[in-house]
Amino acid sequence: MRFLVDESTGFGIARYLQAEGHDVLIVAEAMPEADDAAILQLAWDEERIVVTNDKDFGELIFRRQEPHHGVVLLRLQDESGGNRIQVMAALMAQYGSQLSGRFAVVTERKIRFRSQTVR
Repeated sequence: MRFLVDESTGFGIARYLQAEGHDVLIVAEAMPEADDAAILQLAWDEERIVVTNDKDFGELIFRRQEPHHGVVLLRLQDESGGNRIQVMAALMAQYGSQLSGRFAVVTERKIRFRSQTVR
């Protein structure tokens, strides 16, 4: 799978996904300090799933109806690198094949796929 890991999410998740054989672009390296709209556009252009902990992506997708190939929004109580990787690993093991084109909100206890209303 192809992922775009947001700056706020950190390098640990990116390295984990790369180690699992995924194609990963890291915002901090490719386009440091880019705004969320530019990140989402790059992910769309390159058919990548955005991994972030920034709720503003929900605004772009659900209010502004911006196109996307998938978003994983991490909403974690424990923001440590180890916990992020553990939660991402659990997500990939259970739902990895279902992430494309979907908006997933992920916590330590549950994974929820938000539906997108199309106008």
